Amino acid sequence: MQIIRKYFPELSPSQYLQLEQLNLLYTSWNRKINVISRKDIDNLYTHHVLHSLAIAKFITFPEGSTVLDAGTGGGFPGIPLAILFPRCHFTLLDSIRKKIRVTSAIATETGLKNVQTICTRMEKYPVKHHFIVSRAVAPFPDFCRYSLKNLLPGKTGIIYLKGGDLDEELGDYGARVKIICISDYFEETWFSTKKIIFLPAS
Repeated sequence: MQIIRKYFPELSPSQYLQLEQLNLLYTSWNRKINVISRKDIDNLYTHHVLHSLAIAKFITFPEGSTVLDAGTGGGFPGIPLAILFPRCHFTLLDSIRKKIRVTSAIATETGLKNVQTICTRMEKYPVKHHFIVSRAVAPFPDFCRYSLKNLLPGKTGIIYLKGGDLDEELGDYGARVKIICISDYFEETWFSTKKIIFLPAS
C-alpha cells in the first residue's frame, strides 16, 4: 500500500481506506476463487493496483464519464479506477461468472456506489461508453474489433494496458494510437516493458 501513497499522495482518507481494504479482500477471495495467480498475490499493489492506476496518470476522466472495463477478470483496472474517480460510473464486464462474483463482492465490500458488474461476452454487450479500458485480454486488433461498437464519439477512446513489443501487434491501428511507457510514471523495474495504448474515438 505504501507504493500507492508514493505515487498518489493527494488521495482522500476514504480513498486510502478503500485501497487498503483490497489487500484483505483479494487475499480472502483468492483462497476460494483464483482471480490472481497465487504466486502473485503478494504483489497485489504493484502488479495489479498500481498497474491499473497508471491509467489515472495518463488521463483524468471528466466527471460524469462512463467507463467500461472489458474483460475485467478480478476487477482490474476497473476497481482501482473507480476508487480514484468516484464521480464517474464504471461497468465491469467479464464472461466468466465466478470472476464477476468476486468483482461484485469486492465493489460492494469497499462501498463503491459507482460500479456495476455484468456477466456477458463483449460481443453481445450493446451499451456505449465514453471510455473503454482493459488489461491485455486479447491482441489489440482483436480487442478493437469487438469493442469499438461500444465507444461513444467525441473526446473518448480505448485505453489498453499491454506489455512487450507492440509493433507487430498493433497492425493497422499503429498510425492511430498513442503509446505511453508506464515507466515514465513509475520507477519500479516491473513496469519497464509495460505500456498504455490509447486509441482515440474516430
